[in-house]
Amino acid sequence: MHLHLHPVDLRLRHTFTIAHDSRDVQPSLIVSLSDGPGGPVGLGEATATKYYGVTIASMTQALEAIRPIIESHDLADPARFWSLVQPYLANNPFALCALDQAAWDLWAKRQGKPLYQLWNLDPARAPLTNYTIGLDTPERMADKLREWPWPLYKIKLGRPDEDLELVRTLRKQADAMSGPAGPARFRVDANCGWTAEQTLAFAPELARLGVEFIEQPLPASDIDGAKRVFERSELPIIADESCIVESDVDQCAGLFHGVNIKLTKCGGLTPARRMIDRARELGLRVMVGCMTESSVGISAIAQLLPLLDYADLDGALLIANDPATGVTFANGRVHYASEAGTGARLINA
Repeated sequence: MHLHLHPVDLRLRHTFTIAHDSRDVQPSLIVSLSDGPGGPVGLGEATATKYYGVTIASMTQALEAIRPIIESHDLADPARFWSLVQPYLANNPFALCALDQAAWDLWAKRQGKPLYQLWNLDPARAPLTNYTIGLDTPERMADKLREWPWPLYKIKLGRPDEDLELVRTLRKQADAMSGPAGPARFRVDANCGWTAEQTLAFAPELARLGVEFIEQPLPASDIDGAKRVFERSELPIIADESCIVESDVDQCAGLFHGVNIKLTKCGGLTPARRMIDRARELGLRVMVGCMTESSVGISAIAQLLPLLDYADLDGALLIANDPATGVTFANGRVHYASEAGTGARLINA
């Protein structure tokens, strides 16, 4: 195989703000694996993320260090390939994720079929994906709803003194935009910004405002608070920062009603599939989320959709200069590309 690394700067349509970060540009690394000129090209992606200390340089360095191992492998089985390279990339799961996505894409493209088909998954079972409204002033967040009519929104919160009034404002706006299918549904993500007491106090009002669930209201370290919230909350609680790697799934049982799995954090499609299986065994609901990837990363993540209860795959919708094509979106529904593999293709390749 041949390894190529493509760093890109993804320009965001709007400044994107969560409880601990704001950004206008998202650096990202696209990884490609190929058999040589004229052959299929597998693509994967991972974003640089300041919150987790991940940079383009650190991902590049980690992958270049094992270039001989990567390029000498025949890729008969992407899961086996993941097991081969994981020990070398254990400290850089973002780089591992991009490489793993590229391996699965190449493997499926060699066979001329979409990856989800080779996994025997039915796209008719795929849930809708939400569209994320980043934390901002109430007026600007309402403007984003008007700009992007959608049946399902995830609202970033994390300012407990203002959050309920913010959701009330957005509910009024969403109701004013309501079409034949009825008003949009909400999900909220507090990004560890609340206490247990605040979460329990907010949940009944959020439920009345049409919120489906609350994502990671407490810091991951607040185990006692998570248990209280799990036992008493009027709304389901979904783990995000509390569910990073495979072993975390077991730790979330009894503390959360479901888990949000992110491929960059766990190391790719290979471990994500195992995490989904384990969550099901434990009776947990399953969501898969994204960072702010281009269509390369989003198309890879989308292969898991038929396995999920909830999806947060709007990353490519948030950027203005997508360097790739792949899955597309219409009114919350994800449509797979006609190409084999994940369907991702670089526009200027």
